[in-house]
Amino acid sequence: MFDLILYRPEIPPNTGNIIRLCANTGTRLHLVRPLGFTLEDRYLRRAGLDYHDMAWVREYDDLEACLAALDGRRLFALSTRGTSSYAGLCYQAGDTFLMGAETSGLPPGILDAIPAARQLRIPMRPGNRSLNLSNAAAVVIYEAWRQAGFAGGT
Repeated sequence: MFDLILYRPEIPPNTGNIIRLCANTGTRLHLVRPLGFTLEDRYLRRAGLDYHDMAWVREYDDLEACLAALDGRRLFALSTRGTSSYAGLCYQAGDTFLMGAETSGLPPGILDAIPAARQLRIPMRPGNRSLNLSNAAAVVIYEAWRQAGFAGGT
């Protein structure tokens, strides 16, 4: 129903948690290399528990190949530099969410190529830097899925 792209993720437990999130929501996960780990990493597998076999996960050499595989779907970028609150939009099946690496986020060149209205942020208290990557993914994926009536869920 939805797609989530992780651009150069670095921390195995975050991606493991996101694999579990994707398995539980029916979200397809796209990983753009280089990764800060392998998919066989024990920390990634531990965080994802036994959900790896239930999740749809693909790896790509670069973002261009990933976006080409998604064939022009509506793309939203999540960033602390985003201009629109994730909670103020209407999502639809097929929407894709792009997140950057834990330590650096999305590079300015990638973020700037996405319309400002689709650069999303999650509100936080002043002075805080960011949410954990897997927590931020869960906030946005569950909101999009909620808007879709939790289609396919129980």
